[in-house]
Amino acid sequence: MGEDARLRAVVELAQAMASAQTSNESWRAAALGARDALAGRFAALSVWERDLGRLKVLVNAGDLAEGEEEFPEDESYPVHRFPEIAEFLHERWAGGGEPNAWVETVEGPAAAGEPGYCHQRVAALRRRGRGCCVVAPIVLHGRAWGELYVARRLGEPVFGRDDADFATVIASVVASGIAQTERLEEVRRLAFTDPLTGLANRRAVDARLDEAVARHRRDGSVVSLVVCDLNGLKRVNDTHGHAVGDRLLERFGSLLSVCGARLPGALAARLGGDEFCLLTVGPPSDAVVEVADELCRRAAELELGEGVACGVASTGDPIGPLPSARRLFRLADAAQYRAKAARSVGPVVAGRDGGVVRLADEPPGAPSGAPSGERRRFRGMTRGSG
Repeated sequence: MGEDARLRAVVELAQAMASAQTSNESWRAAALGARDALAGRFAALSVWERDLGRLKVLVNAGDLAEGEEEFPEDESYPVHRFPEIAEFLHERWAGGGEPNAWVETVEGPAAAGEPGYCHQRVAALRRRGRGCCVVAPIVLHGRAWGELYVARRLGEPVFGRDDADFATVIASVVASGIAQTERLEEVRRLAFTDPLTGLANRRAVDARLDEAVARHRRDGSVVSLVVCDLNGLKRVNDTHGHAVGDRLLERFGSLLSVCGARLPGALAARLGGDEFCLLTVGPPSDAVVEVADELCRRAAELELGEGVACGVASTGDPIGPLPSARRLFRLADAAQYRAKAARSVGPVVAGRDGGVVRLADEPPGAPSGAPSGERRRFRGMTRGSG
């Protein structure tokens, strides 16, 4: 491959990683880009998990051998089997050198014990029908992050020193791409996380609920929303201070997370202030109501708190058409209002209480079952029209 072709390969790799939206996409782009740039058949990206003392494979790309998966759940190797990661590289860096790539082959000098030789890799090459590989360490923030591995089949041209030098360049491009992905992931995490409780925030709920309603329209999946209002928070704040009130919020957030874990894929969130919610896609409405009932019982046992007002709205109940995500939120919110007004010890469920559906669907300012001026003003929690 000429210099122009290699330059194009590096640019394409960087562009592919820059356009990735998730870590998996970024890792896959790195592996495929390195494979193509080095004219290999297979590539893998691995991370060094120092705390566990292992090299964990994040992605395998290209011609996979038997037993290899693109995104393996638990393909890892003890670092002591690859001393060049834990010892060889650090010794080179400590001496002022740079982390250069090296070649392993089942034949030739590198397989006969020259520097860089690793019998574990050679054995793996033979076992998987590969003839050679080039291994490039990935350095992030001045530390070994992991490695990039590209292999060719047995019988194909063996990687040379020039290939190893190019792999070192590719690894540095990959490191830059990984750093960018990690920054984006952190920004995304902060944007969709409530800083006090660690739960999802309102923005995350809006996005997930829009997706859930779209899925409901496609395949009829049951979408359920549990909206909770933590009772007595103002009294706690006024009597004991906001630090104690924050602890109550954190404790309820943990309780919500624990209860929600009984519903596969449930999203537990703090909407703001003393308001929380659970969003589920898939579980039947009866299962959601059962969890909401448990949540109410356990919330009543929290020290200093006064329980929780809980409303449930589910497409698994007779709530009528769902033209938008906003209507499901209005139904759950109206059910919560009824629970709070009635001081209910358990959840109120829209569709099982006809008054909730009427309350949710009344236009603002219309007469309602609540006393004049007392009707809850819905908070416009989601986008769109209902």
